Amino acid sequence: MTTDNHASKYAANRFSIAPMLDWTDRHCRYFHRLLTKETLLYTEMVTTGAIIHGKGDYLAYSEEEHPVALQLGGSDPAALAHCAKLAEQRGYDEINLNVGCPSDRVQNGMFGACLMGQATLVADCIKAMRDVVSIPVTVKTRIGIDDQDSYEFLCDFIATVAGRGECDMFTIHARKAWLSGLSPKENREVPPLDYPRVYQLKRDFPQLTLAINGGVKTLEEAKQHLEHLDGVMMGREAYQNPGILARVDSELFGRQTEVMDSVAIIESLYPYIERELSNGTYLGHITRHILGLFQGVPGARQWRRHLSENAHKPGADARVVEAALDLVRLPRTEVA
Repeated sequence: MTTDNHASKYAANRFSIAPMLDWTDRHCRYFHRLLTKETLLYTEMVTTGAIIHGKGDYLAYSEEEHPVALQLGGSDPAALAHCAKLAEQRGYDEINLNVGCPSDRVQNGMFGACLMGQATLVADCIKAMRDVVSIPVTVKTRIGIDDQDSYEFLCDFIATVAGRGECDMFTIHARKAWLSGLSPKENREVPPLDYPRVYQLKRDFPQLTLAINGGVKTLEEAKQHLEHLDGVMMGREAYQNPGILARVDSELFGRQTEVMDSVAIIESLYPYIERELSNGTYLGHITRHILGLFQGVPGARQWRRHLSENAHKPGADARVVEAALDLVRLPRTEVA
């Protein structure tokens, strides 16, 4: 699905932005969509318990975000099926099961990376969701956990989930996860990346759609991965240096489109800011996602500072962003 009449020759999962807790909320996704029309966007992981029992609307998103996938956390097939059905009714384009997050709070809830050790349960979860929805149901996982990190272990996991669970799309974070002893941050950095193992997985399971995640920092790196795999997922680099996303549609999807400059991107965000403020959203909840847009541009430091110091003040509105933008527009000798 795309937001206009353009039909890409590539599937949306050719390039995606990783689900990141506390980062890829709906404001972040709206902003990212201004930069790239083709990229598949993911929600933060949402637990089945939050959706079923929570007081807030954990499935809220803006129509402009499509294509957008919901990442679920859980291990009860019936609860996952219920949430998947709700998500499909709300218009999500994909459901993704988290089998990769190693944090303690995730393990205690019996979901995330610890599920790699229970392939049959993961398969049953996927099958339960596939039985009640028509949109894709996918898995995001690691290459192993703890001492279960052999290639054979990974193959057995994929074969079970693909066979019994009828899952045909996986995103593989090319690191194993240590379920104890490392923080979530360390689990993103300490276990070594093993891209060749994921490439081999594609050769051994050519019928599956496989995307790679982990350590991807440039579109050139993404292109190299796409020579071996069906898709690439970028995480923190896309968030911290969002300007990189402005070139995705042309470089990775072959879309003939004019790249908007960063100032125009921010100006196109104003109507959304006004809409959200009128609904009670605080400006800072939106502007925290745009701080990195002008990386390396004169005035970038002043841009970040002005937003950080003023967006949380009472009554802060789009004028705060306009004033910050003027700091980037002005000719400066200092480079942030």
